[in-house]
Amino acid sequence: MPLNACELEIDLFCRGIRVPDEVPLDGARGISRTRAGLGSGLEIVIPGGSWVKDRIWVNVPVEEAFARESPYVLEGAPGEGYRVRDERTGTRYAVEVPPEPAWYTRETSRGIPMNRVGVLQGTYLGIYVNMVCTFWNYNPPLNCRFCTTGNNVGAHEVVDKAVADVIEVARAAKEESGVTFVHLNAGFQGNRGVQFAEPYIAALKEEVGVLVGAQLAPQKDFGAYDRLIALGVDHLSFCLEFVEPEWFGKLCPGKERVLGQQIFFDSIEYCAKGMPKGAVSGEIIAGVEPVEATLRGIDWIADHGAFPTVCIFRPTVGADMESWASPPYEQMRPVMAHVYEACRRNWIPIGAAPNIEVSIVVNPDDTALLAPRTPGFYAYEAYRRAARVVARPLFARKMRRRERRLPGGVGEIPPGRDGA
Repeated sequence: MPLNACELEIDLFCRGIRVPDEVPLDGARGISRTRAGLGSGLEIVIPGGSWVKDRIWVNVPVEEAFARESPYVLEGAPGEGYRVRDERTGTRYAVEVPPEPAWYTRETSRGIPMNRVGVLQGTYLGIYVNMVCTFWNYNPPLNCRFCTTGNNVGAHEVVDKAVADVIEVARAAKEESGVTFVHLNAGFQGNRGVQFAEPYIAALKEEVGVLVGAQLAPQKDFGAYDRLIALGVDHLSFCLEFVEPEWFGKLCPGKERVLGQQIFFDSIEYCAKGMPKGAVSGEIIAGVEPVEATLRGIDWIADHGAFPTVCIFRPTVGADMESWASPPYEQMRPVMAHVYEACRRNWIPIGAAPNIEVSIVVNPDDTALLAPRTPGFYAYEAYRRAARVVARPLFARKMRRRERRLPGGVGEIPPGRDGA
């Protein structure tokens, strides 16, 4: 029996895809080995085929070793359309291969290639705003074992991103690609990481007019989050990664030694209390630690009013865990079904924000395609639809340029980072 769009998304994350040399990808988005490396695949769009989800964006692994053994093969060409063929069954799935935006090939006013500042991953713009995570600078390194940030920042993207360059790229992405959401993420920078992001958030809200999210290493001074909220940040996310302490310590040695696991839970809880329901997320990697631990983490995040972002483990090229196995589909489908159930049980308004489709994870609203059609399902879907309607004018207001300065003089642009 053919898979539905979300099931196919999950299986593609788990197995990858083969792209034969004779299949042309003229004009397609190039592989973006930036940030942690999760965008190192082929961007495709799967028609949802359902009233609960019409399109699903997926960044499908193609370069990782496990993808070379995938039963999925890309067929087609520009103009005639593309298909994903499952060699096990012969089933073909129609897909789209989105084109590379024209602004990728342009430079900022300072001569920086725009695609070395930020890239599209799905429909949102992702930008790594600070220097390489300092965990990579320890001897021996304390970087997270699944991450390749230390290999990518400075190689595939510029190290020092001036605010002026970020603004130019974000403006181009909004005007030409319809971007509504800019996601800023950063590695550990001691006790100044959150403050470092403030001028970028302020400038994006004032000069571009977009929804802005920030994924930053947590700090003990939770007042830093209050400043981000005052600046107008729309979303805060925290990379919990693993729930079991032994897995967290083993695979995130820098986070364990310097920060400790508990601060991630505490940061999610604190921010979820100060922001609208669903404006905070906790990120978990599935497919490494026991599934039962992942399910507990999903429940904890949703029970605290945040939404769980669950990334299927990808053994990226160049990571310490490059040789680890990708998890099986049979294990990951129940995990993703649990995401929907946890959000439904806590009435998290997943999918309420306009045009935010993240291609490197299974979006929580994608998982609606996995849920049984029960009265609870229809009640929750009616609630989600109503939330989108009610929130539309709110998000429209949030995406207008605002005239304001940084509150209380905090977050002034660091020397050399204002584009001068």
